[in-house]
Amino acid sequence: MTIGFIGLGIMGKPMAANLMKAGHRLVVHDVARDRLEAALAGGAEPGTSPADVAARSELMITMLPNSPHVREVALGPHGIVEGARRGSILIDMSSIAPATSREVAAALAARGVEMLDAPVSGGEPKAVDGTLAIMVGGNAQVFEQVKGILLKMGSSAVYCGGIGSGNVTKLANQIIVALNIAAMSEALVLATKAGVNPETVFNAVKGGLAGSTVLNAKAPMVLDGNFKPGFRIELHIKDLQNALDTAHEAGVPIPLTSQVMEMMQALKVDGKAGQDHSGLVQFYERLAGVQARR
Repeated sequence: MTIGFIGLGIMGKPMAANLMKAGHRLVVHDVARDRLEAALAGGAEPGTSPADVAARSELMITMLPNSPHVREVALGPHGIVEGARRGSILIDMSSIAPATSREVAAALAARGVEMLDAPVSGGEPKAVDGTLAIMVGGNAQVFEQVKGILLKMGSSAVYCGGIGSGNVTKLANQIIVALNIAAMSEALVLATKAGVNPETVFNAVKGGLAGSTVLNAKAPMVLDGNFKPGFRIELHIKDLQNALDTAHEAGVPIPLTSQVMEMMQALKVDGKAGQDHSGLVQFYERLAGVQARR
């Protein structure tokens, strides 16, 4: 199958590479020339625009930063809508506002193009090894049609409901991840200030009820002071803003999310927006006057 892939950043690049490893022909596009050239070196073919990619593909995948980018690539000048054939499928794997997924899907449906929203969780390491968790919204039959392709990029692909449901699920995921990182940071800084080695605390609690995938992935980064991004603070801010907007539209208070959002905003102001979200610990470290390190 010929697959069009648009968006070759930290996540998109390895996802596209895994599809090529699985034997699919890829036509790719990205606004950054260096990203595009890296994919071409791996065997992909260049698309001159989203419309060109769509015209040459049976299935299209987008992996873009936020709602405006997806709207522009799908519906803007030289967008997917201009080149897509009737009966083709767009899988948007970006993490965006559910309302935007519904808006784009409706516009594409008017042109005979199906759409799934299928955001992912797992960050760059799981994108590289093809073990992402994929949350999918849209037509259930279309999901079953493309599930095998999704599983070339992830270890799980779960159908969550109608269009937009994938992104609602991703927002729930991002709330849980953010609050886990905040709780971990609070605990490790407390331990350090109280005179207990934070690595000892991590090793003691990780096998109990407080243990989690988030703790196992992020505590070692904190203990090493390694905030090289797998998932940047600025992207988590974007996701939490979408969560807050969606919650307000639905009439659901999410006070803990708003608190963590303000912590991340403080780090952004401090010039740390490009760091990994495990860098949230620095908010607590500044308040306490200690660093939770090995």
